[in-house]
Amino acid sequence: MDLPSPSAEAVSHSNQLKNILHAAIEQEGGALPFAKYMELALYYPGLGYYSAGARKFGEEGDFITAPELGGGFAYALANAGASVLAQLDTEAVWFEVGAGTGALAEKVLQRLQALEQLPAQYWILEPSADLRERQQQRLQAALAPEIFARCVWIDAPPEDPWQGVLVANEVIDALPTTRFIIEEGEVFEECVAVDTEQKFRRVMCPADSLVAGSVRHVERNLGRLFFDGYCSEILPQLPYWIQAIAGTMQRGAMLFIDYGYARDEYYLPERDDGTLLCHYRHRAHDDYFIWPGLQDITASVDFTALAEAGVSAGFDMAGYCSQASFLLSNGLPEFIAGFEHESNEITRYRENQHIKKLIMPNEMGERFQFMGFSRDVDISASFAQGDLSYRL
Repeated sequence: MDLPSPSAEAVSHSNQLKNILHAAIEQEGGALPFAKYMELALYYPGLGYYSAGARKFGEEGDFITAPELGGGFAYALANAGASVLAQLDTEAVWFEVGAGTGALAEKVLQRLQALEQLPAQYWILEPSADLRERQQQRLQAALAPEIFARCVWIDAPPEDPWQGVLVANEVIDALPTTRFIIEEGEVFEECVAVDTEQKFRRVMCPADSLVAGSVRHVERNLGRLFFDGYCSEILPQLPYWIQAIAGTMQRGAMLFIDYGYARDEYYLPERDDGTLLCHYRHRAHDDYFIWPGLQDITASVDFTALAEAGVSAGFDMAGYCSQASFLLSNGLPEFIAGFEHESNEITRYRENQHIKKLIMPNEMGERFQFMGFSRDVDISASFAQGDLSYRL
């Protein structure tokens, strides 16, 4: 595996987290559920990948997200959200879950201002104190004071009734996921243990009723049983997570953007070790035990499970399409036309390259998908092209 070596300081940081993981494994009797391992590796205060201070997004980080690629993504997303805000009260909010560098918030607010459709507040739910600070610095520098004043960082999902637009871009892939494996027809849960050399290793543990029931539900939905040795991921907590973040929304829409598959494709027989992927310095690999705290760990999204969770939370399924289709349905051609007369050739070239990356099938255009839910609003026009709901 050709990965660049981390600095001595980074290795020391990772070793601190390893010690915490070893202690957690011991506390669990020698076997820690993989979902808990992933949670600690990503979110442990001060040491987890998303909680520590290293740069994660953009050219200097480990991966690039769509909001980092020029303004086209936010332009289209804001257009779609504006159509929802126009149907709601003046107290409606925009709620972004996990705002990364703040690039999306900056560009969405600027576009909403141009459309004269600003929300009363722009909520950001950010578990990382480091990222929260960077978001605040970026938005304060980029936005007019009266616009920045609408930005509110919240510590937990709202408990009181609210109206608005909820956006989660590449959030669900980073939710700590359960790994299951089938042995002799029974469902087991993958756990993490340590060997005699104190290295992490995979072990099987009996699955609890929630995990086993979730796997059996998928099998019934697929119309086939998983064969012995089949291993993959599942998010039994997804319905509860959706309910937690959006259960108090009275009216509005939710938009989820992520990479993944409909269930039939997610659980293909040949995909028998799941979809787990790690990102380190723009390299993707599957060794989730190396350098905890220094690399991202993700799992693709089962969009059928997301659809089930949204509907079970009381929302209407509004649409499911590729990222390319969504962006093209929500004003991206207009955004592109605006750059045709850009006098700076370098700027024009860079923006054109960003657009290609966002919509080309071999880049992010087909790999990333949008799924929308609504409650007492109409967002069907935002999903006018390339409907994929038949796959669910």
